[in-house]
Amino acid sequence: MPMIPLLICDDSNMARKQLLRALPSDWDVSVTMATNGQEGVDAIRQGLGKVVLLDLTMPVMDGYQALAAVRAENLEAQIIVVSGDIQEEAVRRCMELGALAFLKKPADPEELKQTLSNLGLLGVPGTMPAVIPTAAVSNISLHDALREIVNVAMGRAAALLARVLGVFVQLPVPNVNMLEVGELHMALVDAQSRDRLTAVCQGYIGDCIAGEALLLFHDSEISDMARLMQRDSADYTDMEMLLDLSAVLIGACLSGIAEQIDVEFSQGHPQVLGKLNGIGELIRINQQRWKKTLAVEISYSLEGHNIHFDLLMLFTEDSVELLSHKLAYLMS
Repeated sequence: MPMIPLLICDDSNMARKQLLRALPSDWDVSVTMATNGQEGVDAIRQGLGKVVLLDLTMPVMDGYQALAAVRAENLEAQIIVVSGDIQEEAVRRCMELGALAFLKKPADPEELKQTLSNLGLLGVPGTMPAVIPTAAVSNISLHDALREIVNVAMGRAAALLARVLGVFVQLPVPNVNMLEVGELHMALVDAQSRDRLTAVCQGYIGDCIAGEALLLFHDSEISDMARLMQRDSADYTDMEMLLDLSAVLIGACLSGIAEQIDVEFSQGHPQVLGKLNGIGELIRINQQRWKKTLAVEISYSLEGHNIHFDLLMLFTEDSVELLSHKLAYLMS
């Protein structure tokens, strides 16, 4: 039998490598890689994706748009979505658009094999390993590894938030950057100049990996969030509501990261900083620890509502080397 053309479509180098590791060792496939939905659809048009493992959160064209394009053109492709966005609504939309199955990231090898078998996609076991292009297994940077770890964690946080608020949470590709403390301050000043912000700050540490989580809320949207939280008591203040939302998002995101890198984070008491002065004071106090900071930015928005908020995970400079050690296996 000829080898099956398998397409792995994901913008993360690390996620592509994880999927390669998860493939059944005796599955006769030739592997093509795509880094966004547009590249993926182009590859399917060329016959390079009879079976497709598809991510959802990607630049240029996301997974939903790729599924819609495959359906609109009636292309021959059997698609399994592999995503960190595990909201129930995300699963429903994918299946409605023609996906055959939905697996959460990182894909478990046994679950992937069982899914492929259930769908009749494995065929007769082969004797040759998968044919994988050399470029597909290039070295993974710390930034790429951390971005994928956070991608999975933010998906789990979004699923929890979606259940709490009864909404669909739209997820971005997270940004990872090494920033000087001055650059961080300027970025926050710039954000504040566009809209008044209130921030909730919570410190965390585990295995000497430490940092601060900053959840930034736009003041003009707080009343809309209160309605979504179904606040029915005047005693339930805006500040209490923001702390509750922060506990959901920060706690779930840290838990997702901790599980993947085998760390137990202890979390400090959350504080509402309020306005720019409070954020500026936080930066001033931590100026030495944050001389350089590894900053992860996640911008959440709620579908059907003019509500969005930014989560910044600020890892201390001393944590970078420790994170690298924790991620060494995933990056190799």
